[in-house]
Amino acid sequence: MSDLVDRLLASMTLEEKLGQLNMIDAGMPPDGEEAMERQIAAGQIGSLLNIRDPERLNRWQAMALNSRMKIPLIFGLDVLHGHYTIYPLPIAEAGAFDTDLWERTAKMSVEETGRAGITMTFAPMLDVCRDPRWGRIVEGAGEDPYLGSAIAVAQGRGFQGEYIGAPGHILATTKHFAGYGAAEGGRDYDASYISEAQMQNVYLPPFRAAIKAGAGSVMSAYMDLNDVPATGNRWLLTDILRQDWGFRGFVVSDANAVKSLVTHG
Repeated sequence: MSDLVDRLLASMTLEEKLGQLNMIDAGMPPDGEEAMERQIAAGQIGSLLNIRDPERLNRWQAMALNSRMKIPLIFGLDVLHGHYTIYPLPIAEAGAFDTDLWERTAKMSVEETGRAGITMTFAPMLDVCRDPRWGRIVEGAGEDPYLGSAIAVAQGRGFQGEYIGAPGHILATTKHFAGYGAAEGGRDYDASYISEAQMQNVYLPPFRAAIKAGAGSVMSAYMDLNDVPATGNRWLLTDILRQDWGFRGFVVSDANAVKSLVTHG
């Protein structure tokens, strides 16, 4: 597989390489659907999110496979607690303290999601949060890093299976890396100020557990972490994730987080 990737990269134009890094919201394409389809046909989009119509999904995948490089699209969707069938919110499910349950509900979600053509989910959400004012606390396991680590492994296995590409499974994306749940005043997107001791002992363990269990993708967080945006944070994304933990998968930004780096300065 690495030889195939090397050959593809060697023959791709700069525009095609940039295109593979480009994820578009299919529900609200920035320049309209016709422009998006032209980009897909030209190999200038690598992945789409927020599509629930299998007919359109199949049409766009056919366009990608007819492009010069014939690289298939990745289709992503937030599947936090079910797709068509809805299960309890993650914080409620975490309260069951049942790893088998977490794995089974994630796997059942994937059975519906995979049939719809989705190949990647933006879950599990592993943000430790100790401030109930933060509304997104409902998407994770709450305040305890041990519980968060347990649910990271169980849900990751349910979504992704024993290995990337396992039949009947889709790619898991752990989010939001990292410290997003410690936003000042519980205000979403606000800055987080966290000591390294707290990062290592409280906020990073669920992510470390997910990576050790084989998670294929990590989503960077929106906010400033100790005055450095998480999406452009070398300490987080290179020193910790790549060098210390040996992560070999890919990092996807949260919605518009790369664009928001301009606002961050």
